[in-house]
Amino acid sequence: MHTLPDFPQLPNPTVTEPMYRVGVLGASGYAGRELCALILGHPNLSLAFATANAQRGTTLRVKAGGQVHAIPMVGPDAVDLSSADLVFAALPHGASAEWVAKVMAAGARVVDLSSDLRPGHGGTDHAPPGVPHDAPYGLPELFRAPLHGARVVANPGCYATSVLVALAPLAKAGLIAPGATVNISAASGVSGAGASPKLELLFAEVTENFRPYGVGNSHRHLFEMRASLAALGADCDLLFTPHLLPIDRGILSTITVPLSRPLDDALAPFRDLYANEPFVELTTDLPALADVQHRNVVRIGARIPSGVRTPTLLVFSAIDNLVKGAAGQAIQNANLMLGLDETAGLMR
Repeated sequence: MHTLPDFPQLPNPTVTEPMYRVGVLGASGYAGRELCALILGHPNLSLAFATANAQRGTTLRVKAGGQVHAIPMVGPDAVDLSSADLVFAALPHGASAEWVAKVMAAGARVVDLSSDLRPGHGGTDHAPPGVPHDAPYGLPELFRAPLHGARVVANPGCYATSVLVALAPLAKAGLIAPGATVNISAASGVSGAGASPKLELLFAEVTENFRPYGVGNSHRHLFEMRASLAALGADCDLLFTPHLLPIDRGILSTITVPLSRPLDDALAPFRDLYANEPFVELTTDLPALADVQHRNVVRIGARIPSGVRTPTLLVFSAIDNLVKGAAGQAIQNANLMLGLDETAGLMR
């Protein structure tokens, strides 16, 4: 064990107690880098450590508060997990649950950004010793109550966030036709595929191109979508087709929903559920990625289509996959876990 250097923090004259030390496991990935930047600009958090495996010993540079900050990255075995009040586990799927157990054994809270503990994955049924088998699902707009003071939270997937926030008002109001197939066509920027080098993600393969992937309902985010919609009372099938956009960040989902009854006002169910939600925006226009990039928001629009024989609603949902779809939502969850203002450190 060696002594880690102090990390730079942005000056903030309005900072008041409490202050919490937080660590990031997997800081070299896109979500991990975004977390480090958000932590540096947070009024109640300070960065205790940032780890990387292959990139241990290197320096991570992130922008926060108009400045570039150099963060030394160390191996995960070199840090004292008990030095943090809360740890963000931004580790690969399948490798994260083991570290969640280590963090909890060290006495710290943890937000897991992998799919390991999310509902529908079986991860909570096979969690390592010391990890709760019913980790709260960290989508505050839908499941906020269990997040207050929680010891561990399963951070949702980016596609799942975009889809579930868009469908929840319809599910809770019984507006999704029983037994219907909800068709989801969603497109994501390349950062959603992670930072590991892959041939199909090279610039020459992605630029000036647009293609589907994970077709035939094979994407892993479907598991948590199905489980969460069932918990909200929906009885429907999902047909989910993700696409790769030649941009760095953002997700736009277009969702076709067969309705149980006609709607006169397309946005009425969304206003009813999200009237007081700080990170949900409703628009009478159509949401665009430029509206949400670098912001911790879900922007939703809806339309009643013409020329169809059964009641149908088109729902459009836009998020930044690295913020509301990953790091920003993790900070939002950490705020609730630590008893802070839910909006602290996040751009709306």
